[in-house]
Amino acid sequence: MHSRDWFLVFVGFFLPPVPVLVKRGLSSADFWINILLCILGYFPGLIHSYWIISQYPYRETYAALGGDGHNNRTDYGATVG
Repeated sequence: MHSRDWFLVFVGFFLPPVPVLVKRGLSSADFWINILLCILGYFPGLIHSYWIISQYPYRETYAALGGDGHNNRTDYGATVG
């Protein structure tokens, strides 16, 4: 795990929705599911937060390309033709 993910694990211990917001975004279903789980209880939200961090790890190559690594574009400038 990258140090940025470890930082999100630390932050997630206190505020579980924050890592989900960073990893998946405000408009994602995962964020709203995590909010609901935190309302229902702290531990379900915490477990879901850690699951999101493990499913979407930080990658140096995505940061170098300027993306978050979760988009569907894989050609990075290749033309169709």
